Amino acid sequence: MSFGKMKTFIDIVSTVPIKDSEGFVTKGDNILASVRAYKEDRHGSERWTNMASFSSATTLFRFRKIPDLTVTTEMTIVCEDGRYQILSVEDVRNRGMYVEVLAEEIKPTVR
Repeated sequence: MSFGKMKTFIDIVSTVPIKDSEGFVTKGDNILASVRAYKEDRHGSERWTNMASFSSATTLFRFRKIPDLTVTTEMTIVCEDGRYQILSVEDVRNRGMYVEVLAEEIKPTVR
């Protein structure tokens, strides 16, 4: 993966409870890392067709492995296009250099 393809800036975020001044607990974002990533949205290629049979993923992210941070499915990716819930995390070719994340876009609900 060349550095030139990693054009998207992303934040890897975990959700933590935050208590306000009145004692109420709300969910807030804790940014764990800010990195550049390769982003590929779902389209009609053969690779996405094969992945679509078992996954609801809409986006693929690839970025360099972050030392001392284990990316899990409880985390969220935030970029300029929106928020994405992580569905799966893989080490690319088991070399420990790059991480591939399949994620689903989180669409806000309006009531």
